Amino acid sequence: MALRDIVFLPEPVLRRKAKPVTKFDKDLQTLIDDMIETMREAPGVGLAAPQVNISQQLAVVEYAEDEDEEENEDAPPKPKKLYVLINPEIVKASDEKVMGVEGCLSIPGLLGEVERHEAIQVKALNRHGNPVKLKVDGWMARIFQHEIDHLNGVLFTDHATRVWKPSEEENDEVDLD
Repeated sequence: MALRDIVFLPEPVLRRKAKPVTKFDKDLQTLIDDMIETMREAPGVGLAAPQVNISQQLAVVEYAEDEDEEENEDAPPKPKKLYVLINPEIVKASDEKVMGVEGCLSIPGLLGEVERHEAIQVKALNRHGNPVKLKVDGWMARIFQHEIDHLNGVLFTDHATRVWKPSEEENDEVDLD
């Protein structure tokens, strides 16, 4: 595994619709492993292939459900769930939308308030090319929508009602995709 360089705006690949993945070969598996390592090192909760300068419909997400809720300090941390989404598509979205603060590894130094669907259903392929259907809500739904937007050349700043440079404290509180 190797770390990949994360690209930043105005890199053109971030604004292009990524190409569907058609080959599930060793190169794809290496890319997936590299993206997971890069996301963890960044650190972020999601990473789309265009963010590492690869125009493919591939994203990785790793997040612990209820990670932000206050827990008993003696309780063990909730395990993070890792998702590999290939050629993902949102097939259903809740009518209910919620506002939340987002940041992005490809747009360092900015945060924004973005309205997203509270819950979504996604169909995709896993790293082996097998179909998966996922129902996610809350922050996990927000992360999935953010990453799927990346695959369509859309950035969180395109949806944001307000964008700002965060204080150090704010920066530490926001999970980056």
